[in-house]
Amino acid sequence: MEPAATSYGFSNLEAIPLDPHYALKEAFADDPSAKKVILGSGIYRDGNSEPWVLPSIEERKAEKEVDEHKSSARYEYLPISGYAPFVTVARDLLFGRYGAKADHFVSLQTISGTGANSLGAQFLSKSLRPSAVWLSNPSWVNHSNIWGLVGVKVKYYPYWDAQKKTLDFDSMVKKLETETVSGDVILLHACAHNPTGVDPTKEQWAKIADICESRGLFPFFDSAYQGFASGDLDEDAWALRHFVSRGTLELVAAQSFSKNMGLYGERVGALHLLTSSPEAAAKAKGHLCQLQRGQISQPPRRGAHLATAILTNQVLFQKWLIDLHEMSSRIKSMRQALYEELVSLGTPGKWEHIISQIGMFSYTGLSSVQVETIQSESHVYILKSGRISVPGCEFSFEGVNAANVKHVAKGIDTAVRRHPV
Repeated sequence: MEPAATSYGFSNLEAIPLDPHYALKEAFADDPSAKKVILGSGIYRDGNSEPWVLPSIEERKAEKEVDEHKSSARYEYLPISGYAPFVTVARDLLFGRYGAKADHFVSLQTISGTGANSLGAQFLSKSLRPSAVWLSNPSWVNHSNIWGLVGVKVKYYPYWDAQKKTLDFDSMVKKLETETVSGDVILLHACAHNPTGVDPTKEQWAKIADICESRGLFPFFDSAYQGFASGDLDEDAWALRHFVSRGTLELVAAQSFSKNMGLYGERVGALHLLTSSPEAAAKAKGHLCQLQRGQISQPPRRGAHLATAILTNQVLFQKWLIDLHEMSSRIKSMRQALYEELVSLGTPGKWEHIISQIGMFSYTGLSSVQVETIQSESHVYILKSGRISVPGCEFSFEGVNAANVKHVAKGIDTAVRRHPV
């Protein structure tokens, strides 16, 4: 007699749609058109739409340096907190001279920026027990997912002014000054806001810091683009360092080296917690290590060693600075090229925001109907929000490049004329 089948009810689970970025990739992959272009992925590619291995990593032998110094220990577990030389230089890169106050910091190596965001959210949900986390509207799609998974209520502060295509700072301030509660977490993009490409000015950052102090908000910075946004490491860390310079705010920073070192698949990141005292830091480290142990036990070695080689070898570091300038300059040039093509076509509307925004992404202001038209008629794949990835194109391509910018602009022009807002 065969045993009766046991059902645990998985068929009753709620269906969860695929992440929109990956759904777009699937639609793109299924399109047989030779003209297809995808403007969705946050990946830097060169002018031929190929992944760009940074010369500081490859040509200048960061990989060789790591390989030449390998020993049998290369297969040994790292500590739970990660590769110690890496977390130290990563902290100092982000915090600058403020990183010297090392005994107030807890720093752990993580699985890139996503792992840092996740570990930080888990820790704060248990230690602060905030009534809510405040995200910009819009924000990186994974932010709400990460905080929702740890059971913290997600609320939004205004950010994007769809009419003016810029930062809606007055509405942001009003919301934060009237509706936040002491102990709430506020998530801030350190630079190159994803997805809009619009950052506060330094004066506006100072006002946000004022609000955090007066309202008792806990700042959580997500730093995914240091040096990659403007080409200047210090400029891209200015907002975070301003908060630290106040001397009154504890904060968390999630740091990623995927974009600025091109180490996407190595998943290199760090989480930094700045506390009020060495005693607080020591206690927090125990809790963070416990959470990390329960998630991944220990982070991987190779990517951390590559990043450390770049950050500690002056020859490699100077070459990396050149790489950062090249990437940020090319992104700016592609923004300019797309803008000029739209102007040349006489595309209805104003498009200056494409060149005033910064970083990988541009919030174009295209409507979902216009996006659908661009996809169906021009085979250009864009997220429904209208966000495009500027540097990445595949033609059969990802991101905008010299080979496809006319095709992309023409698709936008056709859709805007057919479906005026």
